[in-house]
Amino acid sequence: MSLFTHFGAYLIMLKGMFTKPENFKMYWKELMHQCVEIGVGALPIVLIISLFLGAVTTVQTAYQLVSPLVPASTIAQIVRDSMILELSPTVVSIVLAGVVGSKIASELGNMRISEQIDALEIMGINTKSYLILPKILGSLIVIPCLIVISAVLGIWGGRLAGDMTGILAPDIYDNGLRQNLNLYNIVFALYKAYTFAFIVSSIPSYYGYHVKGGALEIGRASTSAVVVSCILILFADYALAALLL
Repeated sequence: MSLFTHFGAYLIMLKGMFTKPENFKMYWKELMHQCVEIGVGALPIVLIISLFLGAVTTVQTAYQLVSPLVPASTIAQIVRDSMILELSPTVVSIVLAGVVGSKIASELGNMRISEQIDALEIMGINTKSYLILPKILGSLIVIPCLIVISAVLGIWGGRLAGDMTGILAPDIYDNGLRQNLNLYNIVFALYKAYTFAFIVSSIPSYYGYHVKGGALEIGRASTSAVVVSCILILFADYALAALLL
């Protein structure tokens, strides 16, 4: 299939999601289930990655800032802005593309080849809105929250690393955090978070929903979904930075 064929089928899938729910209670239950699956399931890996990202950024920034003319509090500013602007939204989203994306693609792919999706459609249920929409909405609710948690933990991890290694005293780090804070950086990070959350959920949903064949094709669809999601995240990262900064 060509790129334009995939893109057209993807848009048709998104258009098919927006219909009136047959049973609002079931849709709400599925949305809450997806929020828990995506949010709680990915939380441990996000916590670990964020702490170490902040710690490594502190240590490496201190190693590079060798000039006595640069105040030590600058390290905290660099860690803060790096975590908020780039590391938390982009790195965490790429990790979630692997964790959440492969799960969504394989779940929908398994339902497709075992004919569960066909059975739901025979019963008169719009499978696009029942199976895909809760996943996308759940991601849009939960993933920005994970990215905010990641940024906070990364900054705290940097503080902890600076204190434990003796590079930077906690009070100097705290002073650096309060200096020259641009609140637009936080808004920009949230723009990224919502864009990446949509990519992480919708692309794997497309690949999983359109699986044809057997178990081997589910694996291929999961791999394709993760690769395409990562490429689109990096492309969107550049596009948003070029447009909004």
